[in-house]
Amino acid sequence: MPQDHSFDVVCKVDLQEIRNAVQMALKEAGQRYDFRGSVVEVVFDEKANTIFLRASDDLKLTALRDMLFQKFVKRGISLKAFEQGPVEPRTGDTQAQTLTIQQGIPQDKGKVIVKAIKDLRLKVQPSIHDDKVKVSAPKIDDLQAVIAALRAQDFGLPLTVENYR
Repeated sequence: MPQDHSFDVVCKVDLQEIRNAVQMALKEAGQRYDFRGSVVEVVFDEKANTIFLRASDDLKLTALRDMLFQKFVKRGISLKAFEQGPVEPRTGDTQAQTLTIQQGIPQDKGKVIVKAIKDLRLKVQPSIHDDKVKVSAPKIDDLQAVIAALRAQDFGLPLTVENYR
């Protein structure tokens, strides 16, 4: 039995589920009457972790984004994982917007999470490792209390627990 128990707090989004949701949103946009004869484009770039949306006007762009968000929710993807960029006018009287997918915990959010864990005053040792927060403790009960406290708070990220040992 190990001396210390630990787990990792991470922010990961299943890219395959995002790909499926984008395909379903494009299929639905092709079938909807209000999108017929207009420009509708959704491009998912896995390497850059972005989704590019383009539509012929602001109302259609909003409808397209809402449709995409509905597909994400149906597939269990938290909307906290997306950072919406500004709506930009494009050529040919179209509007565009970029959604950035948050993968990993940024340093500033990691510090907030570590501070929240330390404020619990439990015998745990939180530490930031690259894009995740590792929490270790001699008692499993303390780790379970930390997990419950993290789930009760909103850090603006879809946090999950991995490598619980």
